Amino acid sequence: MAEGLRERKKRETRRRIADAAVRLFVARGFDAVTIAEVAEAADVSVNTVYNYFEAKEDLVLPPHQGSRLADIVAAREPGESAAAAVLRRLREEVRRRDPALGLTPGFAGFHAMMRAAPTLLARLDDIAVRMEADLTALLADETGAGPDDPVPGLVAGQIGWLHARVLMETGKRTEAAQDPDAVAGALLELLDAVEGLLGPRVLDYAVRSAGR
Repeated sequence: MAEGLRERKKRETRRRIADAAVRLFVARGFDAVTIAEVAEAADVSVNTVYNYFEAKEDLVLPPHQGSRLADIVAAREPGESAAAAVLRRLREEVRRRDPALGLTPGFAGFHAMMRAAPTLLARLDDIAVRMEADLTALLADETGAGPDDPVPGLVAGQIGWLHARVLMETGKRTEAAQDPDAVAGALLELLDAVEGLLGPRVLDYAVRSAGR
């Protein structure tokens, strides 16, 4: 379905506000910038900022990121398991230098800004918890697991770990001033190593049937 003019303008306004906010946060620090300053930089009112972002942290780490793993698994191909879908997506994002993984020249400043803001670190923890919880619920539903079956949660925990390990490696190498191409090469090697460590109970869990 084609995007309407109203939806496009809303998306563009949201992006303009977020871009202006991140520029200010990287330049001066997350805690040093007010919402009023973000509004001024984006040429909108303070109320408009809050119409699009309920909290200041949402400007950097939107809450919807917590559904990332469940969304990837829900969209997997027939014959593909949950873990295989996440591994495939991560490899695709690495190869195209996706900003979602921090594979851009300006990520070092952004990463340093986040590490210096306790509320953003807390938000990252919250997102990771929600990722695992949402994925656990999806896997339990798709496999018909009972409420006392620990396997969906254990598999979700392994997938959450591999996702977090990729992000951690990106941050470590960014702090070491490696360029995005070098980081990407290391991440692809890491993903191969992780896949080799995961056992068949994880790699073959929740394979999507051809009829779904």
